Amino acid sequence: MTTETLRTEQENFWAGTFGDEYVERNTGEAWIATNSALFAKILSRTKGVDSIIEFGANIGLNLRALRRLLPGAELATVEINPKAVAILKEWGEAEVCQGSILEFEPTRQYALSFTKGVLIHINPDMLDKVYDRLYRASRRYICVAEYYNPTPVTIPYRGHDDRLFKRDFAGELLERFHDLHLVDYGFVYRRDPNFPQDDLSWFLLEKSC
Repeated sequence: MTTETLRTEQENFWAGTFGDEYVERNTGEAWIATNSALFAKILSRTKGVDSIIEFGANIGLNLRALRRLLPGAELATVEINPKAVAILKEWGEAEVCQGSILEFEPTRQYALSFTKGVLIHINPDMLDKVYDRLYRASRRYICVAEYYNPTPVTIPYRGHDDRLFKRDFAGELLERFHDLHLVDYGFVYRRDPNFPQDDLSWFLLEKSC
């Protein structure tokens, strides 16, 4: 993958220097602990999750938490940033596909497909493509953990415009795929005294049998 093959400004943003800096800023056991608390709650509303794919794992802080919760589960990810991919491969606990989510074509289904803090950075014109891939990669469950807003809005992000978008991602998935239904949802506050997240709303969806 080269920057010449990427379609959007947002992809180039995360594949390049800013994405490298994000790798360096976001690391450590504290993140894995708080992610473990979040995913323990989400997984408590599921059954039989034996395989998981994350769209946009960065260095794998979510996957590392999931590995602790589900030691026997198969883990996989698609990740755009080469520096993050190298760290994921060195960890060695997940199958890693380097590239853009917009170009990723699932070759199998997983019990759970999910994003966390990724859809907010996707070009809004390309969201349907990501939704389709999330849906096709899932055998049963889809989870989106993102910033929520009832209507689409654009927020400045670390001094950059058109890099962070809030909307009702789960609602759009439910409208696009009529066999999905809402299992549960929740919110994690940045001031939580034990396991804070960045004002994150999560939604667990399930395919009808």
